[in-house]
Amino acid sequence: MVEFKDKLVLITGAGSGIGEALAYQFAQKGTNVLLTGRRRANLEKVKVECEKLGVKGYVCELDLEQYSSIDSLVEYIDSNGLNPNFIVLNAGISQRALTFDSDFSVDQKLMNTNYFGSVYLIKKLRHHLIGAPKAHIAVNTSISGLFGFPLRSAYCASKRALFGFFESLALEYPHIKVTFIIPGRIRTEISRSAVLGDGSKFGEMDPGQANGMDVTKCAKIAIKAIAKEKHKKLIGGTELLMAYIYKYTPWLYYILARKVSAH
Repeated sequence: MVEFKDKLVLITGAGSGIGEALAYQFAQKGTNVLLTGRRRANLEKVKVECEKLGVKGYVCELDLEQYSSIDSLVEYIDSNGLNPNFIVLNAGISQRALTFDSDFSVDQKLMNTNYFGSVYLIKKLRHHLIGAPKAHIAVNTSISGLFGFPLRSAYCASKRALFGFFESLALEYPHIKVTFIIPGRIRTEISRSAVLGDGSKFGEMDPGQANGMDVTKCAKIAIKAIAKEKHKKLIGGTELLMAYIYKYTPWLYYILARKVSAH
């Protein structure tokens, strides 16, 4: 089992949702937390709650679309003598628009936030990862990264890309463990902040999301997977059946997926 006490975890997208819930799970295990995200006020609130559990908390604003913001985070880490033992790549945005109704700038936004930002961050932290005797990266992907799905073309592509990159990294550097956290429907605000074809926010809670798994339960399952150094962990409810349908009866998957409404 992985030792968490007195270690340091860096979490992207730690101000809400799964990232926030994971911060509390790590803190309960005695792990110091470096919380990053776009909304400092949210991060500060999470930091206070983590510190109540007896750990040290650090906050640094981060926008994964902006490489200069990532550079600033790495400078903050190095100037404060921090050395993350765990890195949780959690930040991301979703999508709700047909492929040809989505402006190319929206595709770029999704790829930059969900994929390229995380890749750039990991490469900027190479001096921490290469020289460490052991490191652990947890990547929050999505069940939508396992297959295509209506209204989420760029989102699915960005999440699928994470699998390819980080599986390759894990094979190249055996001392770096990679755990893919693969959530289905989790009760967070991700659908509200999903982008439409023109880049504006969807602003609604998907019915499936609203009835999804509690985010704290999701985080508890995720940290157990990290503790056991599992390679992949599917988390969710009956929607996870789609992953097995896609794998074993793809013809049935296409029938079911095409029934998803475009409205």
